[in-house]
Amino acid sequence: MLQDKIKAAIEARIPGAQVTVEGEGCNATVTVVSEAFAGKSLLQKQRMVYAAVNDMIASGELHALTIRAHTPEEWQARRA
Repeated sequence: MLQDKIKAAIEARIPGAQVTVEGEGCNATVTVVSEAFAGKSLLQKQRMVYAAVNDMIASGELHALTIRAHTPEEWQARRA
């Protein structure tokens, strides 16, 4: 299943990340929470996630990706 493959790819590239993948077909929305994002801009966070799934995008297996990338602190604040 593509969702599992996306999750595994991000977790492998961003160790310690908590990853949630939603969507169907070749479109996905990912929520990634990781300490690795600390001090990074939104663009830098998105580039880190894109780098993890770039092969799937290049092959056409993954067509559209929406990224929500947060540090644990940002995620807690957002959920409060």
